[in-house]
Amino acid sequence: MGQVTGGQLVARALKREGVKCAFGLTGGHLMPIFYGLREEGIQLYDTRHESAAGYAADAYARITGVPGVLMTTAGPGVTNTLTAMAEAADAGSPVLHIGGATPEVFNDTGTSQDIETVKAMAAFCRFAKKCRQGLRIPEYIAMAYRYALDDTPGPVYLEIPAEILKASYDEDDVVWPQNTRAQAMAFGEPRYIEAAAKLLSEAKRPVLVLGEQARYSAEYGAYVRELVHYLQMPVMTTPLTISRGLFANEAEDELFDMGEGAAAEADVILELCATNHQTINRGRPPLFCAGAKIIQVHPDRTKIGYNAPADVGIVAGAGGAAMQLLEQVKKLRGPVTDTAWVQRARELNNAVRAPFIEARTDTTQPPVPGRLAGEVAKFLEKNGPDWTVVCDGGDAAQWMLYNATARRPGQVLKFGILGTIGTGAGFSIGAFAATGKPVLYFSGDGSFGFYSMEFDTFVRHNMPVLCVISNDAAWGMIKLSQQVGAPDFIAQHGHHPANLLAERAYEKLPEVWGGVGVKISRWEDVVPALEKVAASGQAGIVNCDVDREAMSPRTRSFAGVANTKK
Repeated sequence: MGQVTGGQLVARALKREGVKCAFGLTGGHLMPIFYGLREEGIQLYDTRHESAAGYAADAYARITGVPGVLMTTAGPGVTNTLTAMAEAADAGSPVLHIGGATPEVFNDTGTSQDIETVKAMAAFCRFAKKCRQGLRIPEYIAMAYRYALDDTPGPVYLEIPAEILKASYDEDDVVWPQNTRAQAMAFGEPRYIEAAAKLLSEAKRPVLVLGEQARYSAEYGAYVRELVHYLQMPVMTTPLTISRGLFANEAEDELFDMGEGAAAEADVILELCATNHQTINRGRPPLFCAGAKIIQVHPDRTKIGYNAPADVGIVAGAGGAAMQLLEQVKKLRGPVTDTAWVQRARELNNAVRAPFIEARTDTTQPPVPGRLAGEVAKFLEKNGPDWTVVCDGGDAAQWMLYNATARRPGQVLKFGILGTIGTGAGFSIGAFAATGKPVLYFSGDGSFGFYSMEFDTFVRHNMPVLCVISNDAAWGMIKLSQQVGAPDFIAQHGHHPANLLAERAYEKLPEVWGGVGVKISRWEDVVPALEKVAASGQAGIVNCDVDREAMSPRTRSFAGVANTKK
C-alpha cells in the first residue's frame, strides 16, 4: 500500500474513535495533524487563545458525554492551557489534549519552544505521555482514550514531536488497536445495594443528590427517573450543573428541580455520583440533615466517605446502581403515594430560591442582576428554549444559574469547583460545536474581559452566540464580599482599586466584526435588546448596567454573612 504521515495517523485514529471536531490554535508543529483532520472530514474550531480552546473541548465533553479533543503547538501553546486542564480535571471532563513538541534531536540545545511540557501536564492529567515512534500513534491514542474514559473520567495529554508527525510510514505496518477498553460501568456490590434499598424503602423523607460524575455513567438512565418517581424523591443537583437535564427535562419533571433545601430535613440521602466538596457543604449540616442516613454511590472508591461518613458506600455508576436499587426497592415496598414530603420539599426549595425569585420582580433601575437574569430567562422561554446557557462570572453567574432551565444534558454550563471565571467564551464555542444551536453567554464584565477576542472565533465559525454582560464596573464578588464582610474597614479606607473596573462600551466590540451590540440600563429594555441582537443571526452583545450593590446569596455566603437581604 501507500505511505501515510504521522499527522494523518493521528487524524485517522481520531476518526476511528468517532471524533467529529477538534479545538485548537495553529502552530507549525501541528500542521501535519491539521491537514490530516481536513482529509478525514473532522471540523477544526481554531480559537484566539489556547486556553479558550481547552474550555471549548471541556464544554463539548460535558454536553456530549464523549471526549473533547484539544490540539496545541509546542511550548507556550501547551502551557497556555494549564488552567483549562485544571478546570477539566476538577470537573472530571474527558479531554484529549494533543500537544506538539520540538524535534527530539534538538532537545536541551536552547531550541525555541523546547520545554518539558509532559511533566507540566501530568499535574492535571490522568495520563501524560510522549509518543516517540510514529507507528505507535494509534496505540497511544487508544491508550489515552482508555484513561480519559476511566470509571472516573478526566483530561489526558499526548505529546507527539514534530519529526514524528511529519515523517511518512508504510501503511502496511500500521496496526489499529481493537477492543481496547471496557464498554460499560460496573454495577454495585449486591449486599450493599440491598442495604441501601432497605434504607430507601423505609425512608419517609428521601432526597437524591445528583453529582457531576453521573454524566459519564448514565447508562440505564431511565432507571434513575423511575427510582425518583417510585419513591417520590426530590432531586438536588450539585451547583456544578454538569448533570442538570441528564435524566429528566427540568421544565416537565418537577421532582428533578425541587430538592435544594430538602436535604436539610431528609431522613435518607442518596448521593448519586456526587463528591462532597464545598459546593454541597462537604456533605455536612446544615445543608444535609445531621441525623440523615447517607447512601453514597460513586465510581471512584476514594470519594466514598470523603469529607463526611457514608452509612452505605457503593462503588458503581449512576444508572447501573439506580437499576439495582429500584429492583430491590420494589421487592420491599410499593410506590410512594403520599405527597406530604414532596409538598414540604417544594416549600423548602422555594425558601432557598426566594432571593432569586424576588429579584425577578425588583423594580430598581439600573436593574439588579437577578432582574436582568430573569428577563433573559423570559427571552429564552419564548425565543430559545433549546439554546445552551453558559454562566460566567463570580456573582453574575449565580443569578443566571438559578434562572436557567435544563431540558437536556449540558444545556446549562458553568465552571466548576476550581472557580475558573472567564470560561464562558470557550464554553460557548464548545457548546455550539456540540449542538449546532445558538448560545446565550451570560457574563460579568470582569469575566468577559478574559477572552473577549473569541468573538472573532464566533464570527469566523458562524456561531450565533448572544452575550449578555451584567456590568457593575467591578470584580463584583470580591468587591461586595469585602464590603459586607469588612464594612468598617471599607468605610474607613474605601474599596481597593484592584476591585474596581472602568465603565467600558463593550457593546461596540461586535462592530469590529460586523455584528450587533446594544447598551441598556433599564430592565424593560432587556428583552427588546436581546431580540434585536438575535434577529441579526450573528454573534452580538447586550451590555447592561446593573445595580452595583446587589449580591447573590452565594456571595453573601462567601463573605461569611448568613442573611440574603440586599
